[in-house]
Amino acid sequence: MRPKLGRPDLRGYAARFDVPAAGPGSPLTLTWLGVTTLLIDDGAGALLTDGFFSRPSLAAVALRRIAPDPGRIAACLERAGIRELAAVLPVHTHFDHALDSAAVAARTGAVLAGGGSVAEIGRGGGLPAARIVLATSGEPLTFGDFDVLPIESEHCPPDRFPGPITAPVVPPVRLSAYRCGEAWSTFVHHRPSGRRLLVQGSAGFVPGALAGQRAEVVYLGVGQLGLQSERYLTEYWTETVRAVGARRVVLTHWDDFFRPLDRPLRALPYTGDDLDVSMRVLTELAARDGIPLHLPTLWERADPWA
Repeated sequence: MRPKLGRPDLRGYAARFDVPAAGPGSPLTLTWLGVTTLLIDDGAGALLTDGFFSRPSLAAVALRRIAPDPGRIAACLERAGIRELAAVLPVHTHFDHALDSAAVAARTGAVLAGGGSVAEIGRGGGLPAARIVLATSGEPLTFGDFDVLPIESEHCPPDRFPGPITAPVVPPVRLSAYRCGEAWSTFVHHRPSGRRLLVQGSAGFVPGALAGQRAEVVYLGVGQLGLQSERYLTEYWTETVRAVGARRVVLTHWDDFFRPLDRPLRALPYTGDDLDVSMRVLTELAARDGIPLHLPTLWERADPWA
């Protein structure tokens, strides 16, 4: 079969970029910063998933050793208004999630929280032991007014670099150093407002793993999802969105992460994913369940509970 060339045209989904904007009275805001980097902020404290801002080019990733880009990290943190964070929470440890995690934690005074693979990235990035928090599936972590519950999940197939990271990752390194490690379904409960969020970073799942959990809003990773069968997409929706009783879904991990954030976003090429397939199937599932389905707007403070 001839490979499908090009990439989806985001203009066809313009009406989907309509997550409710945050207002002065929003007790909790979410700001999407590409891939599955998400700022979760209540004005008094903040968490950040991933913190991936360097976004090296495809050529750099394929041919050279990669490392965090201090200039790009600083510029993105400034634009997002991020100065201090309670925690940085990688959803797994592939480079497009965890390349910058230790550097962002170091700059913002945050702890770096995750499994053993995240700990090795923290050690390689020079974080002291006191700033690395080991997470265990099903055991909550508390950061100020936030309770974070990590539940171990699976990476969307195929996982090109599976397995744990077992030694400190000291950049610059080859792409293969960033093995997947532990993939998480990350629940965030903001106690003062009672709001609950699920960040599903990778389009994988463990059947039944989220049973009994609740989240009104799901930021649902769709990277590589468009290459799966319709049956897989339906199972993924059932095991995440339906399982937690979500009332709003925002899709992430569809953007071309080899393109820097100071340029207009574009979708991943068809060779790596097919957003058109994901949008067609998920739109049908969302309509059937009566759930609003959105794409997030880069840099925009949103209130998806509004």
